[in-house]
Amino acid sequence: MKMKLTAEKIYEEFTKGKSYKSSIDLFETVRVNENFYIGKQWEGCNAPDLDKPVINVLRRVVSFFISMIVSNDVSASYRPFEETETNQLTAKVISDAVDKTIELSGFKSLLRDVLRNAAVDGDGYLHFYFDPAIETGQLVKGDIRAEIIENTNLIFGNPHSADIEKQPYMLVTLKVPTVLLKEEAERDGLSDDIISAIIPDRENEDTQNEPYASELTTVIHRYFRKNGTIWCVKSTPKVILKEEWDTTYKQYPIAGMRWEKVKHSCHGAAAVSAYIPNQIAINQLFGMAILSIKNNAFPKIMYDRNKIMHWSNKVGEAIAVNGSPAENAIAVPWRSADMSNQVLQLIDNLIQKTLEFMGASDVVLGNITPDNATAIIATQKASSMPLELQKLAFYELCESSVRILQDMMRAHYGVRTVTLDIEGGEEVLGDFDFSTIGDVNMSLKVDIGAASYYSELMQIQTLDNLLSKGIIQDAELYLEQIPDAYIPGKAKLIAALKDKQQMAMPQKIKTSSQLQAAVQLPQVM
Repeated sequence: MKMKLTAEKIYEEFTKGKSYKSSIDLFETVRVNENFYIGKQWEGCNAPDLDKPVINVLRRVVSFFISMIVSNDVSASYRPFEETETNQLTAKVISDAVDKTIELSGFKSLLRDVLRNAAVDGDGYLHFYFDPAIETGQLVKGDIRAEIIENTNLIFGNPHSADIEKQPYMLVTLKVPTVLLKEEAERDGLSDDIISAIIPDRENEDTQNEPYASELTTVIHRYFRKNGTIWCVKSTPKVILKEEWDTTYKQYPIAGMRWEKVKHSCHGAAAVSAYIPNQIAINQLFGMAILSIKNNAFPKIMYDRNKIMHWSNKVGEAIAVNGSPAENAIAVPWRSADMSNQVLQLIDNLIQKTLEFMGASDVVLGNITPDNATAIIATQKASSMPLELQKLAFYELCESSVRILQDMMRAHYGVRTVTLDIEGGEEVLGDFDFSTIGDVNMSLKVDIGAASYYSELMQIQTLDNLLSKGIIQDAELYLEQIPDAYIPGKAKLIAALKDKQQMAMPQKIKTSSQLQAAVQLPQVM
């Protein structure tokens, strides 16, 4: 018989997960990587006389990686295996509902943060939850929201596997102000004993040295699979805030990606970790080069202190001497040897090699000027090849997120009024029971737009060429293929073309009948 979950048991799992992260130096790796990414690259260096320049190669590369992979165009389309009118309507409802949730939840902007975390920290995660207080504009309240979960705040039940769906449990942890947590507990009607047991983290031995530990309390959501569905329990280190309940989800409401896979570990390797020594060497060489130039580039004055007691470089200031000024009291300027050019060459080589081995050469970074369309395409392919594995991981993240959204809609939305945009801009209104979407087998296609600058422009140029050469002769077909952003109100234009075609069809039939009547066939005797 399975034992009942207690706050102590959950906190024990939490501390065990933190111990594993400490054993692989995750906390220190994340701290160092974050500092180097944001430009805090001289921390702990005790060199007061040395200038500390930052030539942030790592941030430039990571920003480029994110811009190449991320896309603002993420949408879902469903197609039922059984092509019935009801199933097709259901597919359209789900597609529109998922697209609206993606737009309202800020999902697209969160994807950039996930990619940034994956590149800098090793892996990035999204946690989806249902907020029942969100106004939806109709009688039923509540909608799905997403939030970023740092890899240091996500505990895997089996840390040797990165497959979320195969985990025995998942712990999502976050810090909440103790005062707000007590107020929430009062609103939920919890007993005074439970409310008094909600204490700040400073009273826990392993968190007393953390910043703001006297004001925050760790809240743990423990997700686990039971009887074919996902269950959850909400806890603090000392007390259960909400007993385990059946979410009715079919999969964990967590999606994530690793930048580079690490064998037998739930965490990945970051893009910047291996190149931090290169970044340190670049900064140090630049700092010492600046110091050398400051000390040696300008002439130094040498003088006889027996003849000149005081020397000042201030313009126009008199120089006091012993004896007659006519005597030999000459100060001789002296300049040391120049710094070796090998220093600057080494810095340039370090920068170029670091960019090259990180997968961001001059061609990739756009430091060349493409002269024609062929060069543009070649540049695009060259820039995307080093990131193919990361792109696949990103696409899997998007697809998993869409499946989670669909699963949560089935569990929470209930009966809602839906608005469908069909061709011609018309709208069909009606009530739809979202709990039935799990009964229809459908194939899911997640469309992720290319992040390339030239992709849509090349698409329009190709359509223009097909239209001018007569390969495309239907204006309606041409408009349907043009990206929506380039022709506002495209649906109305298509509807107007259809109406014009329908009005022209009877006229054609009438003209044909008149021609047939005008032809006098010879009578057969």
